[in-house]
Amino acid sequence: MKRAALHNLGCKVNAYETEAMQELLEQEGYEIVPFHEDADVYIINTCTVTNMADRKSRQMLHRAKKKNPDAVVVACGCYVQAKQDEIDESIDIVVGNNRKKNIVEILAEYEASKEKQTVQKEVIDINHTDEYEELHLTKTAEHTRAYIKVQDGCNQFCSYCIIPFARGRVRSRSYDSVIAEVKKLAEGGYKEVVLTGIHLSSYGVDTGENLLSLIQGVHEVSGIERIRLGSLEPRIITEEFVQAIAKLPKMCPHFHLSLQSGCDETLRRMNRRYTAEEYMDGCKLLRKYFDHPALTTDVIVGFPGETQEEFAASKAFVDQVDFYETHVFKYSRRQGTKAAAMENQIPETEKTRRSNELLELNKKKQKEYEERLIGTTQEVLMEETVQIDGETWQVGHTKEYVKIGRKTEENLTNQLVNVEIESHLQIIH
Repeated sequence: MKRAALHNLGCKVNAYETEAMQELLEQEGYEIVPFHEDADVYIINTCTVTNMADRKSRQMLHRAKKKNPDAVVVACGCYVQAKQDEIDESIDIVVGNNRKKNIVEILAEYEASKEKQTVQKEVIDINHTDEYEELHLTKTAEHTRAYIKVQDGCNQFCSYCIIPFARGRVRSRSYDSVIAEVKKLAEGGYKEVVLTGIHLSSYGVDTGENLLSLIQGVHEVSGIERIRLGSLEPRIITEEFVQAIAKLPKMCPHFHLSLQSGCDETLRRMNRRYTAEEYMDGCKLLRKYFDHPALTTDVIVGFPGETQEEFAASKAFVDQVDFYETHVFKYSRRQGTKAAAMENQIPETEKTRRSNELLELNKKKQKEYEERLIGTTQEVLMEETVQIDGETWQVGHTKEYVKIGRKTEENLTNQLVNVEIESHLQIIH
């Protein structure tokens, strides 16, 4: 029996695809082993969202070849899709996006080939396909929550982002395919699903469907108790959309709205297509229909031309919105994007200073949001048993995605439990 090890880098869409490839290999009779063990095949699902992601992708490929020089090293996904003309010497097979569903056949073809000195390339022109790559999951590494890929590609072309070039245009999974997978996962005991995509808000623009109708369809699936959404485009937050999802008891009041900057001038150079005021209107709508929803976001610091005044405006806006969590990214110059050619690139030291400022603000906001929970009772989906200071705790997440612990020996995994939060010690980081 051949041994295969898989490693995922990057987003939740990548994670879904890695687990789907693992299922295909298991069905073919491969034994799946941890990545640090000896294997006959190493598969790395790569990421290219930043220069650091590129570097991590190369490091993992080298690590695999060093672990077993005779193994077949397969590089999948965004890094090799975007850099297909710069193939690293540690790679035996390149599998671009939209080709992962064929991983079993690709490996068999390589095995049968006499040309093992040549890198086998399985890469399509991703920017000229309208095919959604059908991959499926019946189980995931998590035993309570399942991430489900429902959409691929992006048509936005933000000036800093390489992903539309690596993932292609918007392609949506069929409504029936999503519902069938959710039903299968519910039958397997999963209580929570997270709908995810490269640009989730664009779901259905190519098929005549829409994200709201998909959410409503998932809501009807028996056994699913919670629905969570991946990152959303601020412009999808309309009164009609929020009013409709607020009527769904299974909908989690946890919304990740990608901001990137709170300064209109910076947003315009980023080609983000909304203003800070429009973004704030969306946050107000969510707070109008949901009680204390957890709003989280992404912010880029040090975008080309971001002056001290622009950064100050962005920071003040982040403070004003009052996010539960802000993910801060230092601008990463990606060749091939418009921003890479912009003037007034910001020095790394200044990006770091600005990043640290926002991270301090994030700590303060996170603490304020969590302190509000002390003295309340929250519904928690228990996920694991952990040891904290020698004592046994059951740990899981609230609907707002705050991690909560309860001290008890009783195994409560995959149960919805009402937990009285008496102390900050029960809020786990």
